[in-house]
Amino acid sequence: MNVRRRLIPASAVTAVTALALGTLSACSSDSAAAGNTGKFDVVASFYPMAFLAEQIGGDHVNVTSLTQPGQEPHDLEISARQTAQLEETDAALYLKGLQPNVDEAIGQSGVRTKIDAATLTTLETHGAEDGHGHGDEDHAHEDEGGHEGHSHETEGGKDPHVWLDPVKYAEVAEGVGKAFEKADPDHAADYRKNTDTLVGKLNELDTTLEAGLKDRKTDVFITTHASFGYFAERYGLTEEAINGLDPESEPSAARVKELTETAGADGVTTVFYETLVSDDTAKTVAEDAGLKTDVLDPLEGITDSSRGNDYFEVMESNLKALQTALGSA
Repeated sequence: MNVRRRLIPASAVTAVTALALGTLSACSSDSAAAGNTGKFDVVASFYPMAFLAEQIGGDHVNVTSLTQPGQEPHDLEISARQTAQLEETDAALYLKGLQPNVDEAIGQSGVRTKIDAATLTTLETHGAEDGHGHGDEDHAHEDEGGHEGHSHETEGGKDPHVWLDPVKYAEVAEGVGKAFEKADPDHAADYRKNTDTLVGKLNELDTTLEAGLKDRKTDVFITTHASFGYFAERYGLTEEAINGLDPESEPSAARVKELTETAGADGVTTVFYETLVSDDTAKTVAEDAGLKTDVLDPLEGITDSSRGNDYFEVMESNLKALQTALGSA
């Protein structure tokens, strides 16, 4: 599927939601409990990886997230204590390219089983320098030059936000399940069963999203962070990202005019911001363009401010927000 997507350039990178591991029943919030627990110990890089580990591992795993609630995942600094945890754990589950410091720490560690989610599905490029296009041939998700802050892409300009597409997330889940089976064969049957259950739920979510977004009045939605490329491509939508704007700063009059024109031409009703990131930029654009604001959660973590207690609940909340914005509610 080749869906149009325009990337609105700006002067500085929008801060990404500082969200992390929250209500995973089998997960340990105590960072000291990463190894030697009597279970299959897994260190996960951030919430989407920890959620997979908990769902697939069930009672057989002890999951510890390197990214704690409230931490910004992309620029996470690994502590000496966490480095030591990696030497004690049975497996490390991460998404290479999203958290450079995590990549380095896991790469240098002696952990026996290293599971890179980026190798378990096909990564694509999203966005374009000229601001038009959405495809996987020649469009890279790139931040504008001169910014400070983290990158939103893996090596080669690939978009890492695969978990926001339930089909791709299911592919990752399949790979994680197989890795768990190999690393802990005594519980392989349970891992297989749990993986099948999770994949089934993700397929049901895909069906729900596809059905829920039909008969919409517009395909276009505006976000402050270009994280919904895979989601947009999956469901035939167009993401307009106010990329590069610090959440505390205001966009220029020229940029607001450009967004206003885009909104008018494409029937955009809403500017979306993230759960814990300041909504100042979204409000500035929305007020000048006569639009509404709402939350569209990139699910980099779960906190008390999230609209749901886990991946599935938040994705359902995202669907409701998009249905209202796109006129399909």
